[in-house]
Formats: sequence, C-alpha cells, structure tokens
Amino acid sequence: MRCGARSVRSVSRADLDKDPHDVAAMFDAVARRYDVTNTVLTAGQDQRWRTLTREALDLRPAERVLDLAAGTAVSTVELARSGAWCVAADFSIGMLRAGSRREVPKVAADALALPFRDGAFDAVTISFGLRNVVDPDAALAELARVTRPGGRLVVCEFGRPTWAPFRVAYYVGLERVLPAIAERVSSNPEAYLYLGESIRAWSPQPDLARRIAKAGWTDVAWRNLTGGAVALHRARRT
Repeated sequence: MRCGARSVRSVSRADLDKDPHDVAAMFDAVARRYDVTNTVLTAGQDQRWRTLTREALDLRPAERVLDLAAGTAVSTVELARSGAWCVAADFSIGMLRAGSRREVPKVAADALALPFRDGAFDAVTISFGLRNVVDPDAALAELARVTRPGGRLVVCEFGRPTWAPFRVAYYVGLERVLPAIAERVSSNPEAYLYLGESIRAWSPQPDLARRIAKAGWTDVAWRNLTGGAVALHRARRT
C-alpha cells in the first residue's frame, strides 16, 4: 500500500471501503502536524498510552520488535527505550518522512503483506492503526506470521467506554468536539471526520479479543484505559 495523490474525500466516512491508497493519502495529508494534533486531542494522554504499551510488551534488551502503523515513529522511539531493537513500519510515506529525524529504522510496509520472514520478531505491536486497515483480521494473522512462537502482541486501540453516561458524552465529543479542535490544529481537518467515525464503528473490546484469538494468538486479554475509550489487548503467539 503506497501513498497516492487522490483526494481524502473518498474516505471521509468510516462506512465506505477503506481503499488503501486513499487511506495512505489521508495520513500523508495529516502527517505534518499529526503528533501535535494527537497531543491536543488526547489532552496529553497519548504519551501515557505509549508508555503503557511499552510496559505491556515486557520488552528485553536485544529483542526484535515490530511497531506497525508507527506513523512518525514517536511510538517506536518509546519502545526503543527498553533496549530492544525496534523498527517502525507504516504504509504512509508522508508519515515516515515526518518522523525522519527520529533515529529508529523505518520501513514502508503493507499490513497485509509484511516484508519480513516468518518468526522474525519477538514482539509486535500496532497502536491506533488496526481499525484503518482494509482487512484487520488478515493483518492480525500477518502479525502472527512474523512473530516467533511464544512471542507477544499488544494492540493499543480505541475501545467502547464501559460507563454508559461517559460513552454517550464520548461519542458526542467525537462527532462535535473532535472536528472543531482538528479545524484549529490539524494540517487536514477533514481527515478527522473519518477518524471519528472509524472510532465509533470499531469493534468493542470483547469482539476484538475474539478476532485476535481467531488470527492465531492465545492468552488474549485486555486492559481498559481512560474508562474504556482506549484498550490494550495482549496476546501470545501459539
């Protein structure tokens, strides 16, 4: 999947087909201010989520780690604090270029056809990217393919808030507040209409756990963060 010059308007709604070229182009368009926008939209929680993802992976020095959908590689730098060898992979060339100053290996890669041998990694992770893949189940299986037996997976992704009043307020915020903030800070505010809808349409935590298990992972469990608005799913390679 490579970036293209097509308009992001075709992916402005989450219920449309997630054409890989259009999604990559959308992320190319938001790359310049992506990190700043994330920090503003999450009120600084993005750093905490990256730290908790690293801790959940339980990384050791010299282990090989794949950070898929790494974007500008800010998450990869956090993982590398463990002493592990970490590579950032993403299908948006614009995102990888925006993170070029970060000194970690970077690879342009399709989540459905990763350019790595079987069992290449001790641990793999994907943060806030699985729901943007055209076939998330195939991506989970592909992550299993490149992970050694006994290796670990952590998926950090938006979830469904567990407390009903918070869930209602959260979804209203996605619909009204997120676009308003993105209008002020993002380099491509329209893309956040799609991103907000993709969050609302995404699998709740139990459903994602079942999908992970079906893709070849075992010992699947999750931890809710921020009232379930975000969840860390952990698993091991069978």
